[in-house]
Amino acid sequence: MEHVHLAPEDEDDLYTGYNDYNPTFDSEELDNDIGFQQAVRTSHGRRPPVNVFPSLIKTQYIRNLSRVPLMSSMGRPMTGAQDGAARPMTAVRAAGYSSMARGSAFDPLGQSKGPAPPLESKNEDSPEEKIKILEKKVNDLIEESCLAQSRGDLQLVILPDTFYITKCWDFMTYYVLLHFQVLFNLANQYESNDMYPEALNTYQLIVKNKMFNNAGRLKVNMANIYFKQKNYPKAVKFYRMALDQISNAHKEMRIKIMQNIGMVFIRMGQYSDAITSFEHIMSESPNIKTGYNLILCYYAIGDRDKMKKSFQKLISVPLGIDEEDKYIPPNDEPHTNMVYEAIKNDKLHQMERERKALAEKFIMTAAKLIAPAIESTFAAGFDWCVDMVKGSLYVELANDLEINKAITYLRQKDFNQAVETLKTFEKKESRVKSAAATNLSFLYFLEKDYEQADRYADLAMSADRYNPSALVNKGNTVFVKQDYEKAAEFFKESLRNDSSCTEALYNLGLTYKKMGRLEGALDCFLKLHSILRNSDQVMYQLASLYEMLEDPHQAIEWLMQLISVTPTDPQVLAKLGELYDNEGDKSQAFQYYYESFRYCPSNIDVIEWLGAYYIDTQFCEKAIHYFERAGLIQPTQVKWQLMVASCYRRSGNYQKALETYKDIHRKFPENIECLRFLVRLCQDLELKEVQDYATKLKKVEKMKEIREQRVKSGREGSAQSRREGSADSGNSGNSGRSDHLSTKLRSLPGSNEPYETSPQRDIGEHQQLFFFWWGLSFLFCKTVL
Repeated sequence: MEHVHLAPEDEDDLYTGYNDYNPTFDSEELDNDIGFQQAVRTSHGRRPPVNVFPSLIKTQYIRNLSRVPLMSSMGRPMTGAQDGAARPMTAVRAAGYSSMARGSAFDPLGQSKGPAPPLESKNEDSPEEKIKILEKKVNDLIEESCLAQSRGDLQLVILPDTFYITKCWDFMTYYVLLHFQVLFNLANQYESNDMYPEALNTYQLIVKNKMFNNAGRLKVNMANIYFKQKNYPKAVKFYRMALDQISNAHKEMRIKIMQNIGMVFIRMGQYSDAITSFEHIMSESPNIKTGYNLILCYYAIGDRDKMKKSFQKLISVPLGIDEEDKYIPPNDEPHTNMVYEAIKNDKLHQMERERKALAEKFIMTAAKLIAPAIESTFAAGFDWCVDMVKGSLYVELANDLEINKAITYLRQKDFNQAVETLKTFEKKESRVKSAAATNLSFLYFLEKDYEQADRYADLAMSADRYNPSALVNKGNTVFVKQDYEKAAEFFKESLRNDSSCTEALYNLGLTYKKMGRLEGALDCFLKLHSILRNSDQVMYQLASLYEMLEDPHQAIEWLMQLISVTPTDPQVLAKLGELYDNEGDKSQAFQYYYESFRYCPSNIDVIEWLGAYYIDTQFCEKAIHYFERAGLIQPTQVKWQLMVASCYRRSGNYQKALETYKDIHRKFPENIECLRFLVRLCQDLELKEVQDYATKLKKVEKMKEIREQRVKSGREGSAQSRREGSADSGNSGNSGRSDHLSTKLRSLPGSNEPYETSPQRDIGEHQQLFFFWWGLSFLFCKTVL
């Protein structure tokens, strides 16, 4: 028993540590294993494995075998090996595991080893790192260039660096894609900056490089540049070269290139070649734009039959959009209605509406173009187009074509036919009926048949109460009747239905102006100015309102803005001169009056002011020119000839003044003013004719007194007869003759009125009436379109 070894009771189990995990088998930690990484990078890992049991083993190794734990073929310690000591073969306890670990603690994550070794530092001087840095810089420059182009910043200076990097990469074949990106972006930047020669050279570098696959497609871009340069033969050549290099699998791209070829032929005037391209497209993949261009080509060569066939092809092109009924909710459930409303206003539906509107525009334009050419009369041509449209997908355009037919009659000044055409819509659907009635109301308004205009305005409103144009026409008819309050209500209702109706806003401002509500009118026109920034009529109304509000500085400011838009308007220039004259600035007033005279030398008011200005400034010789022109404009007015003679007299040219007065006396022998100056001049010059002119002067003055007495007695007699309330037939006859005579006498100049004054015109009222009609005219165009 002495040779029996018993384990002490306090000693742990012999198999303690068997559960310890050997990190050698942790494949996830191989990246952090320095020895393993060194073996992979060097030839150390490729050495042949060491033989664990060589054929010749020394005795000393056998002696020590009991002291070293044997390793299994998998590298695991032998059973019972603990801390370098082998389990004795005479152990009475079975092999097992101890509850207390000996040696290393349980650490499956390897945290007891401390932090991972630092990564190897990169050598920035190596070729690989230089290439990566350069590649990143190129990509950053390309991205910056694209962003600048999207923002419209075409002058951003990044092209020199990009071009430098392009030259650096010419020798590298590994980065072919990057090289292509740089060159392509550079060409686009040149083209965006209108540097067409440089762009063409860059595109040539891409096209000629055999390493770039499908680079021949970029000949389309080169053709586009030639098109911008109006080098149409080369554009066609490069378009065809690009077309040859694109396979039939890319059908859509080939169609677009053929469209470009057709457009180039149109610019060159080769309509037959353009027709060939467009016909091929319409047979392969028809679309609205190509069909419209085909009609234009046939119209240019005057082929009626082909125009008809092309129009039929145009209206048969499918749009590929959903019907509007699809967006009608099937029930009244709120959630479903919200979903359908959201779908109706999404980007896809907006795109569909835009596509449909564009197609309708092309069809309407094509019909209006070919209608007068395909038949003997434009009416027959319109009828044929209407019949074709009624049998197509665009049946709703038939009524619009009928309205355009009426407009064509208007352009030909055939109002009766226009009215008859529009009256045919009275029994049709509400939308078309309202549009036709609105136009009829406008036509009757122009003819000053206000009863018919009011009737058709009511008809248009009954068909569509929310039609803003109909409400504007109704307000206009009420405005003519001077019922301004009611007219303002109709204009307001029109604005509630359509806040962008500029006609209603304009006419509402005029109505407020007529009612004396100047602040309200000013507010309307200021709002209108924010919508129509360059409207000269709105600016004039603002200037007129500020003048009425006694703010001449603001009125002048608005008129100055107005002449920046219409610098040759003589009425505006004259108004500026008037305002400066009222402010006492004669020099500025003279400048604008003179400019007004240059553009309109027949304005009597301007001529009179300029003549008076030169007289006040003691330049009577210059005033003669203006008064002579006024005499040519109004030869029956003695005023201007007397002013010419007066200018000669003031300048000291008495002989010329005497001749002028004699000439006036021959034309107007009863003019007292002329005779008085003749008597005075003859006395000063000691001429013999002085007695004759003095006798004539006395005779004319006596005749004038007799006329005035008769006029006075005639007025008293007529007043007495009116007070009595009755008179016999004889007295009535005398009274009628007296009234007729008094009227005739009143037309003759009196002693204190040597010449007849010219009537003064109110420029504001004239312009206001003109602008009122402008609103109606614009309304008509809007309604039709």
